[in-house]
Amino acid sequence: MALNHLNLLRPFLCRSLARPARSPLTVTSWVGFIPPICPGASLHPAPACIRLYATKKAKAKAKGQSAKVNINSSLVEDIISLDEVKEDMTAVLSALKDEFTRNLSIRTSPGALDHIVVTTQDGKFPLNQLGQISMKSPQVIMVNMSSFPEATAAATRALRESSMNLNPEADGTIIKVPVPKVTREHRENLAKLAKQFSNKAKDSLRRVRSNSVSQVKKAKEGHSEDTIRLVEKQIQQMADNIAAEIDKQLAVKTKELLG
Repeated sequence: MALNHLNLLRPFLCRSLARPARSPLTVTSWVGFIPPICPGASLHPAPACIRLYATKKAKAKAKGQSAKVNINSSLVEDIISLDEVKEDMTAVLSALKDEFTRNLSIRTSPGALDHIVVTTQDGKFPLNQLGQISMKSPQVIMVNMSSFPEATAAATRALRESSMNLNPEADGTIIKVPVPKVTREHRENLAKLAKQFSNKAKDSLRRVRSNSVSQVKKAKEGHSEDTIRLVEKQIQQMADNIAAEIDKQLAVKTKELLG
């Protein structure tokens, strides 16, 4: 008799047990399912929690933002002069720009020869301090060495050994410098030279950074480790900014040279 009553109640029990599976939650993904407790019960997928993970790009961006520091230089003057460090690093960038201007001109002009260094018995001098440079024709630059005739041979050698692909010819105290044709090979050689200049600039930048960090490490006594670490991070950050500017200058110059 009791068994018959249970059989009669069985459909109602199944419906009440299956009802909680009809969850009103809206989910973006469903995995697995709830097996039926009794015959005739509807199958309803079980909601699954989805965990969103940050992408590598997002992590790198967050890391870069958290790593930035901005120390007031006046607060760490007894450790190192950050202003002087910045000046030294900026000087490296300025020197690179100067190298690009003086040595990597596609079309040779009189001004491009001004700063070619001539080594004489009395020392090293810019070419424009020893001779008068002028344009004889669109194809020839003339250097008059009559004021320092004894430096004519040295000036000719300096012009020939420069990175400007020059082939000077001395006639007494007059040096004739044919303007080289702008060939594709010449452009590519200048682009390679630009890369070399930028690499040397980065080497100089690394030396400035290394010397600065060494100075900071020597001042550890009397300062907390956190302070020393922040100063080192500030120096590294300054170096990274200059290195990025060096890469930018190289990219611009390379595009200019290769066309």
